[in-house]
Amino acid sequence: MKTFSTKIIDIGTEAQDMIKAGFFILFGEEVPAELKDYCYIIKINPIAGEIVPGKTLVLGQQKTIITSVGVDVAANLQNLGHVTIKFDGSTTAELPGTIYVKKINDFHLSIGDSIEII
Repeated sequence: MKTFSTKIIDIGTEAQDMIKAGFFILFGEEVPAELKDYCYIIKINPIAGEIVPGKTLVLGQQKTIITSVGVDVAANLQNLGHVTIKFDGSTTAELPGTIYVKKINDFHLSIGDSIEII
């Protein structure tokens, strides 16, 4: 069962550079102008269930496992479409709005790609 599903509708000019640094940022269509260049802009959709470690994060054609989830992730994703995805495999969530996942090599997202949590 899908916990969350959306599509990328726009990509900030600096968003791909964030992936090279080991993370990336999602934000809904109401992204503040000062953050837009650094974000993957998504359609805000409802969350169905809990976002917890062990679930699969599907990013376009790639999959990875969620290892930790910050306490504000569900509320931020539901209300703002805003979370950070960090590729360090941490099992303890240090930042409240961050989903931690196992590393993906050669990662790339394009407009129209789906993002799902299953």
